[in-house]
Amino acid sequence: MQNPNLSQPQGQTGVEGQNPTSGQTSGQMPGQMSGQSQQQTPAQASGIQQPSFNLSYGRDYSKGTSFFPNVFAPYKPIHVDEPKFVNAPRVNDLIKDGKLYLSLQDAIGLALADNVDITVERYVPWIAETDILRTLSGGTARGLNGTGTASTLGSGPVAGFDPVFTSNLLWERSSFPVSNPFLSGVGTTTALLAITNNIANVNFGYSQAFHTGTSVSITWNTTRESTTSPGTIFNPYVQSTISYTVQQPLLNGFGRLPNTRFIIEAKNTKLVADSQLQQQVMTTVAQVETDYWELVYARENVNVQNSAVGTAQKLYGDNQKQVQIGTLAPLEVTRAESQLATNQQNLIVAQTTAQQQQTILLNAITKNPMAPSLQGIEVIPTDEIPAPRPPDNLSVQEAVNEAWAKRPEILQAQLNLKNDKIEIKATRNSLLPIANLFGQYQQTGLGGNLLSSSATSFGADTEAPVVNAAGTPVLVGGQPVYVSEPLSFSTTTQPGGLNDALDQVWRNNYPTYLAGLNVSIPIRNRSAQADSARALLNERQLETQYQQTQNSIILNVRNTMIALQQDRARVEAASKARVLAQETLDDDGKKYQLGATTTFQVIQDQRDVTAAQGTEIRAKADLIEAQINYDQALGHTLEINNITVGDAKSGRMSSSPNIPGTPSSQLPSGK
Repeated sequence: MQNPNLSQPQGQTGVEGQNPTSGQTSGQMPGQMSGQSQQQTPAQASGIQQPSFNLSYGRDYSKGTSFFPNVFAPYKPIHVDEPKFVNAPRVNDLIKDGKLYLSLQDAIGLALADNVDITVERYVPWIAETDILRTLSGGTARGLNGTGTASTLGSGPVAGFDPVFTSNLLWERSSFPVSNPFLSGVGTTTALLAITNNIANVNFGYSQAFHTGTSVSITWNTTRESTTSPGTIFNPYVQSTISYTVQQPLLNGFGRLPNTRFIIEAKNTKLVADSQLQQQVMTTVAQVETDYWELVYARENVNVQNSAVGTAQKLYGDNQKQVQIGTLAPLEVTRAESQLATNQQNLIVAQTTAQQQQTILLNAITKNPMAPSLQGIEVIPTDEIPAPRPPDNLSVQEAVNEAWAKRPEILQAQLNLKNDKIEIKATRNSLLPIANLFGQYQQTGLGGNLLSSSATSFGADTEAPVVNAAGTPVLVGGQPVYVSEPLSFSTTTQPGGLNDALDQVWRNNYPTYLAGLNVSIPIRNRSAQADSARALLNERQLETQYQQTQNSIILNVRNTMIALQQDRARVEAASKARVLAQETLDDDGKKYQLGATTTFQVIQDQRDVTAAQGTEIRAKADLIEAQINYDQALGHTLEINNITVGDAKSGRMSSSPNIPGTPSSQLPSGK
């Protein structure tokens, strides 16, 4: 059954599958008790409980900077605000006449805004968002301390999911000597000649991988070359080639999960970070409540000890008068004076404890407890210890089920298990051999200035025999072969260039088609086996830790229920003891006035009253703190104080806390 004193805060939904009016889940969650007090193991559980919150606030670091309207923005650092260690203005508004008047609502509100532990934890979801951004690009997560570590088991995506544009520019000028003038096209000569080449190359490329493991790339390579060699048909010439390549894994790396597992795990880790922030807020709020009531108790105890000093002072004065008139022995004055000194000592201890508790509370609700406005300030709590809240009458089973449904630790354990199940599937895929199917289509074009040369005249005595490499004349039919060396040439040039090459590319004049299959089979495959075994071992360990978390919550719930029941009885007994002690003191006081009892007896009665008053106040403070611990054990801390998800995100309370036992008319007006 649902605690009738708990209300679901507006804007915060319940755990998925849960009826918000009954507190029972429509489907059995992992480890939840059934009617026969049986529980599911994590390995048997199906599905993961989804969080009832999403703590995305401020900038979303999982989204990169857009190209529009500033194309240079993605290449600049993302701005992160510097932390501010200045207390919220609200704390100064509560100071009057040099005293800080603080209600429980104010204390909780200031803690949400300025508590350093919460402020530190708020960075964790932001850091987790950067891992999402990184994995969306195809990278691996960096991991978070305390929120799951980055997984490196098995293989990741074959390439990045972010498109990559590449460009290469090259210019080269080279000269080299000709060792065979005839083959180099410069004719026969005995002089050492050189050929000079000028090369300019421009390459453009685009590549991208997809979640299925498919990767595509497009390259455009254009080269322009000019040379002094006369044997070149195009000089200068331009060659342009466009290639389209597609590759698809068929075994290892095939499918969406092996390629997107880092993204899924990073998003789950972000939910873990959100849950840890919620857990930190719950812990801090519970601690601030405890610190507040401890201060209330400490100040009440000062009043009790101060009253005891006053009573002892009066008894000491009365005894002095009676000794002076001779109706009382001097020893009774000494006894009264001794008790007065003891009570004064107890008062000093109580005052010191109150100052220490005041410092603890200030440290919990401010970023800078040493701010000038807080120096030497006295904190005065305006709320009194409320009457005990009626018991919710939840059985142990119902309370444990409630805790399992709402405690952040359970969600964190579930998400860690979910991530490891993804690891198991990914490492299982990594056990397979590598078989990549690829295909390529290429278009090539060639253009440039077309040179045509012809001899125009020959000399009469320019004939020379053709010789081989050894210098021996080449014989044809037993006779040497002679060539005539031209005296002059006629050269014509037909202009051309890049346009001709691109025209041939678009017309697909010179296509190339390529397809193939790359297979790589690791012998023994020990590395992949180790990763797969480790993923399974991690799962078994996490399942055990999940059970450990459940058992810890069971113990926590049972202990807080016992403490709550015990403290209720303590308050009743302490109240009755205080009344009886006061009645005894009143009776003995009357007897003392009549001389029917001794000073020692009156002093003893005063001690009993002081002790009973202190015990009663302590018991009341312990009871409300036990209720705080019980609410925290069941995961109700935020709900019971009407703190919504928006409050946890922004650090500002949007409504008044539902302080147990405090009428709404007595609540402070707020901020």
